[in-house]
Amino acid sequence: MSVSTSPSSVSNTHTVVGIPTGDPTFEDEIDDRDAGLLHLRRGDLLALQGKWSQAESEYKKAIDSGGGLAALRKLGDAQLQRRDVNGLQSTMRRMKGEGAKSEDLLLLDAQILLRTGELVRAKSLLENAADSPQKHYASALLALIEDRHTDAAQALKAVMAGWDPVLRTYAQTLQSAYDEFALFPESQEVHLLTLLSRALAQVQECELALPILTHVTKQQDDYRDAWIVLGFCQLVSERTQESLTSLERAYALDPEKPEIQYFLGRAYIDLKDHRNALTFLQYALQNGFEPQSEVRRIIAEEATEIGDMKIAVDQYRVLAALPDAKPETGEKLVTLLIGMNQKQDAKTAAKEATLRWPTDAGVWNLLGWAHLELDEKAEAKVALEKALSLNPNLESAKERLRKL
Repeated sequence: MSVSTSPSSVSNTHTVVGIPTGDPTFEDEIDDRDAGLLHLRRGDLLALQGKWSQAESEYKKAIDSGGGLAALRKLGDAQLQRRDVNGLQSTMRRMKGEGAKSEDLLLLDAQILLRTGELVRAKSLLENAADSPQKHYASALLALIEDRHTDAAQALKAVMAGWDPVLRTYAQTLQSAYDEFALFPESQEVHLLTLLSRALAQVQECELALPILTHVTKQQDDYRDAWIVLGFCQLVSERTQESLTSLERAYALDPEKPEIQYFLGRAYIDLKDHRNALTFLQYALQNGFEPQSEVRRIIAEEATEIGDMKIAVDQYRVLAALPDAKPETGEKLVTLLIGMNQKQDAKTAAKEATLRWPTDAGVWNLLGWAHLELDEKAEAKVALEKALSLNPNLESAKERLRKL
C-alpha cells in the first residue's frame, strides 16, 4: 500500500488504508464449552471491520463464558477505541485482579492519557516506568504526535528488538511510514503526516491520527488520500456524520476510486441509509474493489435489508463458489432461497453445500429443511440425522427431526 507524493499523481488502484474484512457470522447452536472462544473470535472479526460497539458486546459475552484475562484484554481494547475511559478503567481493575502484566496496564494507562491530550502526564508516567516493549511503544506514540520523529524512530527500534510480537508488528507498521517517506526526498511534510496517520489507523490508533489529519486537510484541501484516511478513522471511531463529509470530499476529488465508494457505503450503512449504501457498494464492486468477497458479502446484506432478494441471491451464489468460501455463506444462500419459496433451487444449493463442506452440520441441517419444504420426508430424515451425527447439540435439526 502506498500514499502518493501528491494528490495529482495518485493511482486509482492502490489502497490507502487496509480494508478490514471478515464475516462475523457463525452457527448459533454451539457447544457451551466453546462459547468463550467463539465470542472472542466473533469480537475479533468485528474489530477487524472497525465495528467496535458490536465487538465490545461479543467480548463481554466471552468474559461471561469464562474467557478470563484474554477476553478482558480484548474488552479493554474495544473500550479504548470507543473512548469509554470509565469502562476501560473498570476493566483494567479486573485485569489486575486476573494477574495482568504491569507493563500491559502501563500501556493502557498511557494510551488513555494520549487520547485525552494529557501529554505531560503521559511523559511523566513513561519516564518513571521500567523498560519494556510497552513503555517504548507508548513513548513512540507520544513522540510521533509531538513531531519528535527522531525520538519516535529510536523508540520504535527498541520495540522491534523487544519480546512482544504484536507490538513488534505495530512498530514495523509505524516505521514503514518513515521508510516510505524517505523514498520521496522532495515530499512535503503533509505527506509524512498522512503516511503516519495511515500507519496509526492500521495499528488501531485512529484517535491519535484524527488531529493530524485535520491539520493536513486544512493545509491541503485537495489531498485525496488524507481525506480517505480521515473518513476511515471517523467511521471506525463512531463519528459517522463527520466520516460521510470527509469521504464525500474524497469522492469529489476522485469519484472512480473503489476504496472511497466502499467506505461511503459503510458510512451509509451506519446511517441506516441502505439504498445509498447499496449503490456505492455496487460502484465499488464494479470498479474492482478488493477483496471482492468483502464487498459482495455486504452488498448481499444491504440488498436483503431493502428486500431486493435477487441481488442478494446473486451475490451469495458467487460467494459460495469462491475458493475461500465458508459454510455460513452456503447456509445463507439456502435460507434465502427457502424464504423466497424457491424450494428446488434451495435443495440444489444445499446439496452443493454438503459436497463442498461435508463435515459441517449446518449445511446438512439446511438440506434436511429443504427436503422438508418439498415434503421429501425420507431424504429429510437422512440429512437431519447426518447433521446431528456431526453436531448432537444442533437444536434446530432436532426440532425438524421431531416434526417428522
